[in-house]
Amino acid sequence: MANISKKLLAELTSEEANGPFITFMLNTHVAHQEVEKDQLLFKNFAKEAKQRFEKRYTDQSFAPFQEKIERLLADQSFWRSGSKSVAIIMTAEDLYVHRLSIEVDNQYYVSDLPYLLAIIKNTQFNYPYYLMALNRDSMKLYSVKNKAVKEVELPKGAPVDVVTALGDELTGGNLNYSAQGSGQGSKEGVAYHGVNAKDEEVEIDWVNYYQAVDSFLQNEFDNPENLPVYLYALPENQTQFKKVAKNKFYSDKAAVSASPAQAALSDIEKGAEKINAELAAEEIDSYQTMMNKKFSDQLVDIVQAAKEGRISHLFIATSNLTPGFGDDPDTEYDRRQVLNETVDHVIKNGGQVFVLDQKDAPDEKSLLAILRF
Repeated sequence: MANISKKLLAELTSEEANGPFITFMLNTHVAHQEVEKDQLLFKNFAKEAKQRFEKRYTDQSFAPFQEKIERLLADQSFWRSGSKSVAIIMTAEDLYVHRLSIEVDNQYYVSDLPYLLAIIKNTQFNYPYYLMALNRDSMKLYSVKNKAVKEVELPKGAPVDVVTALGDELTGGNLNYSAQGSGQGSKEGVAYHGVNAKDEEVEIDWVNYYQAVDSFLQNEFDNPENLPVYLYALPENQTQFKKVAKNKFYSDKAAVSASPAQAALSDIEKGAEKINAELAAEEIDSYQTMMNKKFSDQLVDIVQAAKEGRISHLFIATSNLTPGFGDDPDTEYDRRQVLNETVDHVIKNGGQVFVLDQKDAPDEKSLLAILRF
């Protein structure tokens, strides 16, 4: 799970989080006309939410919620964030805004609990990490968080290239580095002119440079969350770096095998998508082994087990999340509401919840609870 979503879920499911809650789930856009549509949808949802709130909570005032709604409608910067969607969760006292990297079903939800399912889904297969674009003689670092890629501004003196890293310690003879990447003997965007050094000396620089990069990651790079660093590099460069790497952040669990020498940000973003897919595939495989444990796949049994704190892992397929008020709309029954309450019980009792496409769930079941006992 992404750390920010973990923190929010912890707040929303804590004993201090007191409802009633109104949750709005909205897909968001940046084009002017689309933004106006988003605002109109939010305004209409707010009117309907007010009606449902006043019907359900006759002893409470909607005024504190209306004030927050009007404040958001007037905040133009709020509607131009660039995220795919947003979860807006409010109580009479508090307002939580959580940007999401997934598309959601536009909806509102009035309940004693916040609507947790989309926030949980947003954390699924959402891996924060660093992607290092590594050549033989240069490197760049990119941050990948909430599936957005951004180049990291490294401090002065960081080993962004071999000359900065080694300086006078270069052993490869008269090496002149050209930014144009042309000329005899050019490799990965750097040209070597008048080379009279032996191949062994060039390889020494290669190894020494990677050791400098490794030392930087270990001793100087600010990584308070201890996020892993994956490589975007040619296979031979991955092999060489792996030989020298001693820092605790580097991971070879996933990688992009390509030269980043001429890579644009769009290429790095495609590389990040590949990394995400590899990590997700590994995680999905790990789910299947849970079928060896005692489980339940019937809603009525799962609801009871959640209340008793007997669920360690709960898997919910997105096919369960369609709106539906049953035979009596006045009761406001909604399958999502039952699942949301069940999720709250599971989380409060220390369990984990996953909201997945059905093809990714263990044994492709639409609903599955792994039981502690």
